[in-house]
Amino acid sequence: MTEAPHAQERLRPPHATAGHDDLVEAAGAPIGGGLIKPGYDPRLTNEDLAPLRKQSWSSYNIFAFWMSDVHSVGGYVTAGSLFALGLNSWQVLIALLIGIGIVNFFCNLVAKPSQLTGVPYPVICRSVFGVFGANVPAIIRGLIAVAWYGIQTYLASSALNIVLLKLFPALMPYADVNQHGFAGLSTMGWGTYAVLWVMQAAVFWTGMESIRRFIDFCGPAVYVVMFLLAGYLIHRAGWGAIDLNLGEVKYTGWAAVPVMLGAIALVVSYFSGPMLNFGDFSRYGKSFAAVKKGNFLGLPVNFLVFSILVVVTASLTLPIFGQLITDPVDTVARIDSVFAIVLGALTFAIATVGINIVANFISPAFDFSNVNPQKISWRAGGMIAAVGSVLITPWNLYNNPEVIHYTLETLGAFIGPLFGVLIADFYLVRKQHVVVDDLFSISPTGSYWYKGGYHPAAIIATGIAAAIAMVPVLWTGGPGMKTVVQYTWFIGMLVGLLVYLAIGRRSAVVRPEPAEVAS
Repeated sequence: MTEAPHAQERLRPPHATAGHDDLVEAAGAPIGGGLIKPGYDPRLTNEDLAPLRKQSWSSYNIFAFWMSDVHSVGGYVTAGSLFALGLNSWQVLIALLIGIGIVNFFCNLVAKPSQLTGVPYPVICRSVFGVFGANVPAIIRGLIAVAWYGIQTYLASSALNIVLLKLFPALMPYADVNQHGFAGLSTMGWGTYAVLWVMQAAVFWTGMESIRRFIDFCGPAVYVVMFLLAGYLIHRAGWGAIDLNLGEVKYTGWAAVPVMLGAIALVVSYFSGPMLNFGDFSRYGKSFAAVKKGNFLGLPVNFLVFSILVVVTASLTLPIFGQLITDPVDTVARIDSVFAIVLGALTFAIATVGINIVANFISPAFDFSNVNPQKISWRAGGMIAAVGSVLITPWNLYNNPEVIHYTLETLGAFIGPLFGVLIADFYLVRKQHVVVDDLFSISPTGSYWYKGGYHPAAIIATGIAAAIAMVPVLWTGGPGMKTVVQYTWFIGMLVGLLVYLAIGRRSAVVRPEPAEVAS
């Protein structure tokens, strides 16, 4: 089993271009944060993608990463929707714990190869898809992240709009797209979107260590506001008004089982994106034990506490405001205090920025850098994603329920196979052995050259699994398809894993033990 390289003098690859040292700063670390060895081909290497010299993230940093991922408007609405499915609260809690337990288990699986080798997700994918074939999963994941980056920025800007309108009511006409706006967004919307776009880019540009400090703050900050909000609502309505069922209980006995399974699938689907590329973060973990502890605290423990806070808060909006409100920003906007509104809305906006950076900015940064390491640095890859997020006009996507419907289900259909193929190869075919140096080699004798740098078995398995998982997405009128479509991630993952095992063992050449331990 490989380990991340120990610190030693950084050497240039023999064919590195002039000025390679100045090309980019490693992700949040000084020049030299990535260890580039002699023989690493420049077409596969820069200091962002090379194995880390130092892995310093503690379990708290991983815990804070998940807090930032969960504590957002999207996380709030997702958790609240679980309690509005017509189930008893205890059934929802069971489904929630099972779903987040599955996420925790799979995150540990995908974390290990990157933590051991010190490389990000697209680079570890070279061991499965080939040194050039890894661009297939990288581009798929990168494009998905671009879309969600834009949508999350739009959601954060909507929270900022509430603050501005509360402080400056005269701006109301500029918040109306029909009076002042273009391309489907109001003038104010464009302004707040631009502010948050620049803010996120600025945080990202400072590097991974600054991002770590930012997310260390974001997650706990939302907890403070959530507890204050819950305390305020309990003070207004009383403890007796709390109801853990956000709606009428419609399903009992065996009839509740399919609904519970759907809730489990919803939880897994919600986390499917960051779960796939979690290696981008686990690579910084000081040990795999620290990563596992951080995952446990950040997923089962944190998500359960957050979900209970959500349902308590949402249930109290009914007796106080006369209607059930599942959007925390909308809840905050109803409070008769300018200070409370500003504090709450800004906190949720900052939290959404936090999840956006960790889930949808860092991922495409590594993914696009992997395509052409010498021309696209980590920062350049992130800015490509940021610009793309504006060009797709995400507010038009988000305001179209049908588009969101296809996006979520297509997301699962493609991410599931990529996950299944990676796990099958690392754990079942290669038995957790990776030749780190060969991840950066285009030698035909390298472990991951396969056929011209592409591994046909991995690409075929991904294509077959994605095609099968997309059937219920496209054939919506088919028998039982409305139920099956909830499980596109599971279908894609399982089919991808099984197909790869069937055809991949023959082509995935595993060297004898001594040759597999990278020096």
